[in-house]
Amino acid sequence: MTVLVSIFQNFLIRLYVLTLRLIYNFYAQIFLMSDQKINILAIESSCDDTAAAVLCNGKILSNIVATQEVHKQYGGVVPELASRAHQQNIVPVIHQALVKANIDKKDISAIAFTRGPGLMGSLLVGTSFAKSLSMGLKVPLIEVNHMQAHILAHFIEEENYDKPEFPFLALTISGGHTQIVKVSHYFKMEVIGETIDDAVGEAFDKSAKILGLPYPGGPLIDKYANEGNPKAFKFPRPKVEGLNFSFSGFKTAVLYFVQRETKNDPEFIDKNLKDICASIQYTIVGILMDKLKKAVKETGINQVAIGGGVSANSGIRKAIKDSEQKWGWKCFIPKFEYTTDNAAMIGIAGYHKYLQQEFSDFSITAQSRYKI
Repeated sequence: MTVLVSIFQNFLIRLYVLTLRLIYNFYAQIFLMSDQKINILAIESSCDDTAAAVLCNGKILSNIVATQEVHKQYGGVVPELASRAHQQNIVPVIHQALVKANIDKKDISAIAFTRGPGLMGSLLVGTSFAKSLSMGLKVPLIEVNHMQAHILAHFIEEENYDKPEFPFLALTISGGHTQIVKVSHYFKMEVIGETIDDAVGEAFDKSAKILGLPYPGGPLIDKYANEGNPKAFKFPRPKVEGLNFSFSGFKTAVLYFVQRETKNDPEFIDKNLKDICASIQYTIVGILMDKLKKAVKETGINQVAIGGGVSANSGIRKAIKDSEQKWGWKCFIPKFEYTTDNAAMIGIAGYHKYLQQEFSDFSITAQSRYKI
């Protein structure tokens, strides 16, 4: 009897959601023809940053991020601590985003949230809160793929910012992902190359750890690299077929190099830190650019956009920018605030899904592994 009651309740919930969707679809066709303000409240909680943003018709009204400092003492993100911090931060962050945007809850058109990929505990906090808020406000719920959002960040409405035209290639690089994506439309994306082991962010952070630098080490390698000689030391570039990447062998090469040199001179790292960092960064950037050049040649698409936390790296940004003159590419580099995990990119993805009336029902669940 209990099972039958549960099945009947689920049926009623799905019927309720379907009815809401039909109503929204009907009125949306009317409202979207007018000057309606579409206010998207976006929530991002995929890793260790709790973020919320409000966008009106694709323009950012607020973009708030609460960074978790607790992980530094552990040398990396601790999933359990991250999810606990999200629970503490999510309400004040969303409240601050609404206040800064000068938007009342009743003016929200939809709730967009990160469904995945990411840390399951962290994703569950954002997903559960978004579903509850959507149900309470009786507004549509929109799930967003975190990696798609990094790409769609290029379509945030801002003055004097040139947007890519379809089709274009996107290099998405972060602590957990390294991908080359062919983007034919807002949500028509195809991964044509990806890492088969470590991501580029891991290569930076693990190399930094080998050098004794604190977490997060990637930005520190970038900092020291700007003052060093990029050709002081030579590291191998992994040979991987097609457009795929591999960084595990590179990480091992750095480890063996440091072990060998410090055995001969215990002060080797201190004496050569800037040159080592410059050489590491030079090699990683070269690996990325080699694959991008191959992708442009194979697809015939010379519009290239970058996204993800590692796209904040100055060496990568310079190499992408220089390619415009070297090879005639047209390149798109996001602002620094849209490279790391933020809710503005979730909001712009949610906005374009809203325009297409792509809503989610309340049975949706978080996915730690969520492909484009």
